[in-house]
Amino acid sequence: MISKILIFGKGFIGQRLQNAFHCNISNKKILSLKDADQEIKKHKPKIIINCIGSTGKSNVDDCELDKDKTIFANSFVPIILAETAFRNKIKLIHISSGCIYHFNYSQDRPIKEGKAADFFDLFYSRTKIYSEKALENFPTKSNVLIAKIRIPLDNQPHPKNLLNKLIKYKAVIDIPNSITYIPDFIKALKYLIKINAKGTYNIVNKNGLRYPVLLSVYKKYVPDFDYKIIDQKKLGLTRTNLILSTKKLEKTGFKVRKIEEVLEECVHLYINKLLN
Repeated sequence: MISKILIFGKGFIGQRLQNAFHCNISNKKILSLKDADQEIKKHKPKIIINCIGSTGKSNVDDCELDKDKTIFANSFVPIILAETAFRNKIKLIHISSGCIYHFNYSQDRPIKEGKAADFFDLFYSRTKIYSEKALENFPTKSNVLIAKIRIPLDNQPHPKNLLNKLIKYKAVIDIPNSITYIPDFIKALKYLIKINAKGTYNIVNKNGLRYPVLLSVYKKYVPDFDYKIIDQKKLGLTRTNLILSTKKLEKTGFKVRKIEEVLEECVHLYINKLLN
């Protein structure tokens, strides 16, 4: 373990990080500064990682059904934890989202961290923008790292894993998207902690993933599996599709793998987990 870490939030990302860092994890409901401060005093961490967030039970559309829960988890809790970290002179790592931009594939280049968020079409995205903007404007003496991930793909089965979702849907769009492969995300986060990185970093794999490419790899292992490609407009859903830049992360010295390089490894390990 790099340092004494306390994770807030026992969801998909929180549990994966807890297993990787072998650290304490809190499932305490954070409703106030007092709640956060009690956990800090109890565990005495040097770093807290905020994995608390609402992404909806099945997908982000569910966030529209419980806006109070969504805005509190995604907007207010990060501010509470950031203020608590600042008062206690410890580092905050906030797990944020890249689903906060409009993107034109014919004109735009991969989105760098400095670009102003402009995707307000989903309530989920708006709440993530609110917290990110607040944390970016915390005092300069504060030690805040915003880790921006997007569409998590993992080699372990989980309802929030992109592969789980695509297998279930069986109908996918064919548009390249930035993806965060969780094992690589864990390595990147360990590295950024080691160098005490501050500010905002996109933590995604290089290039964009077309979902049919991932499913074609899965089909090699499960020949009976079948899927179809559909036009995004036919889904009737509000979504953002985009590519994030990895240049800032690479400039730290961390090697970012192309998404194409991880697919075989991901699916192979995923299938093994299902069978064992």
